[in-house]
Amino acid sequence: MTSPVRPDPTRLPGMDLRSLDDPFARFGLWWQDAKDDARIGEPAAMSLATADADGRPSVRIVLLRGVDPRGFVFFTNFESRKGRELQARPQAALCFHWEQQHRQVRVDGEVVSVDDADADAYFASRPRDSRLSAWASDQSRPLDDEATLAARLAELETLYGDDKPIPRPPFWGGFRVVPRVIEFWQEGPFRRHRRDRYERTPSGWRIGQLFP
Repeated sequence: MTSPVRPDPTRLPGMDLRSLDDPFARFGLWWQDAKDDARIGEPAAMSLATADADGRPSVRIVLLRGVDPRGFVFFTNFESRKGRELQARPQAALCFHWEQQHRQVRVDGEVVSVDDADADAYFASRPRDSRLSAWASDQSRPLDDEATLAARLAELETLYGDDKPIPRPPFWGGFRVVPRVIEFWQEGPFRRHRRDRYERTPSGWRIGQLFP
C-alpha cells in the first residue's frame, strides 16, 4: 500500500506543462507550500553536494537563505570543506526533499560568490551568538576538545560585550547556485512519479519530462 499523494497545485487537470515555463515561478509555489505545511520542521533544509580536486564527492545539509531568478543562496565559512571545494571547483548540486508532500526539487549548476553587501546584511540579521560562533569556529578543522571552542567564545564575548557591533568575518560569506538544470519530482503510485526537467539554454528554459 502506498502513502497518499498530495495534489500538486502546479499540475491542475489538463494543464500544459509549458504554461509554467519559468522554473523559479514553479519553485516559488512549491516553496511556499512547504513553508505553509506545519508538518515540515525545516523547509529550507537542502542537501548540498560538492567535489574536491580529485572528483571525490561530499554532501551535507545546509539552509536556503535566499532564492530569486539569479539562483539559490546559502552562507558558510569559506575555509570549511564545502567552502574550499566550491572555490576550487565552482559546481554544485542541491536537493530539497519535502517528504510530507512527496516532493523533491533537484538543482544542478555553477556557483558564484554573493556580493559583500548582501553577505553583510545577512550576517547582521543573524542572532548575536551565531555571529560570535562564526568567528570562533575553524569550521571543518580538527578540534582538540570542547574547552578550546568555549575559550574562544568567552574571549569574543569579552571583546564585543553586549553592545559592540560584530563585523562579518572576512572568511565568511555566501554562495549562489546558478542553475542550469532544475527538476521537479512528484511522487506517484507504484513508482509512476512525475519528473519535470527544466534545462537552461541560450534562448530560455527547455522543458521536458523524464521516465520515473
